[in-house]
Amino acid sequence: MKKININDFKIQSQINIDDLPSTCDLKASKKDIKEAMRDVSKDLADIQNAMYAHGKYSVLFCIQGMDTAGKDSLIREVFKEFNVRGIVAHSFKKPTELELKHDYLWRHYIALPARGKFGIFNRTHYENVLVTRVHPKYLMYENMPDINSIDDVDEAFWDRRFEEINNFEKHIADNGTIIFKFFLNLSKEEQKNRLLRRLDRVDKQWKFSADDLKERKLWNQYKACYEEVLNRSSKPHAPWFNIPADDKPTARYIVAKILYDTLKTYKEIKEPELPESEKANIGLYKQELENE
Repeated sequence: MKKININDFKIQSQINIDDLPSTCDLKASKKDIKEAMRDVSKDLADIQNAMYAHGKYSVLFCIQGMDTAGKDSLIREVFKEFNVRGIVAHSFKKPTELELKHDYLWRHYIALPARGKFGIFNRTHYENVLVTRVHPKYLMYENMPDINSIDDVDEAFWDRRFEEINNFEKHIADNGTIIFKFFLNLSKEEQKNRLLRRLDRVDKQWKFSADDLKERKLWNQYKACYEEVLNRSSKPHAPWFNIPADDKPTARYIVAKILYDTLKTYKEIKEPELPESEKANIGLYKQELENE
């Protein structure tokens, strides 16, 4: 199997999305990829257990992509070996009435993982510079003091949002959150094929909405917004990774391997040792239990 090099996928300079691959040949069979995925998932679970006991870091796993990019199934497969106590997942949809009474980052901030845990953002705070940029009318629901109409939403507004998001991530990174941001790069042709499969399969039709076709017509607008997101917010402390997503098993494995290869460099993440006073009495504790 082809060796995964993290830097092949990390966004480290200005990019054009059309130049980023949506496919990746791992030089392996589907069976080999499945087996490798199972192994790395178990290795990730071991790291998570150590991180939970260590209690000084958290991990924020952010995933974005066009409709049908495979976000839900990727999360399921990458984290299937995890102990549920160490993972919290959030899928950010339309803001609630309560959420709209706060600033746009509030609901994301209160959903951050505690130290020792993995937090999953399935769709993320970047929806606030993606969906709202394609559909600026949604901003009117936020009831901001300086925005009275769509005409008030200018480039300075978006500059400010990017600065706020970058500051938000820098703050949590400085305080022990290890941030991963994955862009599932799906080709337009593959999205078409996946939508057709949803319509063809009775057990998948519930996932389809006529709105999917309306949003598909805005493909180029979304692509331009994603390109700006990747270029303006991929930082050393919070990098974006372009994940070729036309083949789901390949995308899942690449994401899992990036997570594992990065986290294993944190040598200090390990289970704490028992205090010497406790170690000295292990024999007595065992004897007490055995003599019950």
